[in-house]
Amino acid sequence: MAKLTKRLIDALRPPESGDLFVWDGELKGFGVRVKPSGAGAYIIQYRTPIWRTRRLAFAKVGTITPEEARARARRLLADAAEGGDPSAERHEARSALTVAELCDQYLEAARAGLVLTRFRKPKRASTIAIDEGRVARHIAPLIGKKVASKITRADLQRMADAIAAGKTAATIRTKMRGVARVEGGAGTAARVVELIGGIWSWAEKRGLVEGANPARGVETHRGDAKDRILTAEELARLGVVLREQEAVRPAPVAALRIIALTGARREEICSLRWNEIDAANSCLRLQETKTGRSMRPIGRAVLDLLATLPRAGDFVFPNRTGDGHADMKKALADLFDAAGLKDTRSHDLRRTFASVAADEGYGDATIGELLGHARRGVTARHYIRRPDAALVAAADRVSACISAMLDGREAEIVELRRKATGNEHG
Repeated sequence: MAKLTKRLIDALRPPESGDLFVWDGELKGFGVRVKPSGAGAYIIQYRTPIWRTRRLAFAKVGTITPEEARARARRLLADAAEGGDPSAERHEARSALTVAELCDQYLEAARAGLVLTRFRKPKRASTIAIDEGRVARHIAPLIGKKVASKITRADLQRMADAIAAGKTAATIRTKMRGVARVEGGAGTAARVVELIGGIWSWAEKRGLVEGANPARGVETHRGDAKDRILTAEELARLGVVLREQEAVRPAPVAALRIIALTGARREEICSLRWNEIDAANSCLRLQETKTGRSMRPIGRAVLDLLATLPRAGDFVFPNRTGDGHADMKKALADLFDAAGLKDTRSHDLRRTFASVAADEGYGDATIGELLGHARRGVTARHYIRRPDAALVAAADRVSACISAMLDGREAEIVELRRKATGNEHG
């Protein structure tokens, strides 16, 4: 057998049928395979520890020189001589679960209700939608093709750095006339790493990956806790816009008022059902929230507002087709923008509600109950069927104050606080 050279390989002619094998006269087990189509590849042939003959094509003819191919073949054959199996290893690598595939399995399980939150509740559809966006717009483009079991902390650190630097920023069409602006940034990087850590923990428990969680120890920016609250003057400005837009955008205006008067989350009010309103006991009995089922005491101002809304279907704020609830995220943002509050969104009203409650003299425990923070006690979670009268009174007082601020009724606020002070002294 002659040594494989470029001249020798160029002179080979495709066989009429089957494959043509030409072996190197210098390195045993190294050769060239030519198919009837004319495609040629450098190959090695070796025996496994259990004496099975294997062949592995490791490079196309023309992509590297015969000398480079011989050097690579020498390394592969040396690995096989020491008990390795390059062919099996390549097959395993090709069939191994990639990060993108692992994320797809996680999201599929989440949609089926098989991924639980820290409250031992299935992830909500809105949370899954956010996860899907982070996978599609950050994780898949940066590390989606990597083998999941081979991911290291360094890989995730580079991913986090890239997201923080804005390398995944883009403007994406989501649906007809819909646009998603992906900005990235340090905060997004931290949340994406947190998601990857959660996916790894889920996968490790199911035997899909093993070993230490690569997200542990990745450096990310820890954002400062948001403390934006609206002043009385800003609430009055917002109230002016709400009154101006009430005839044009009745649903968003009503939703934003209810959020302001209850301190509830946007998703909780937008998805509110009529059967979750307990007017007799002055409360909302929310079936699905961030912390599971939740009972929220509400004031008279909220009940009066709800009584004015048209009733059509199950949802207080139905979508256009009537088969679900409205989202209204953009519509609510537009109302804030119109009031000159471009740095403010609906969650800031939740903090504002808590701040007003604190100004009215209520303690952390009471404010937590009004906002629906997670209850830990068995009695509170399973046996209490109606809100405490004191909590209803607190909700009524706080919502009345905020309603007066929205409508610019300063005298009413002073009177409310005077009566409250009088009652406390009495």
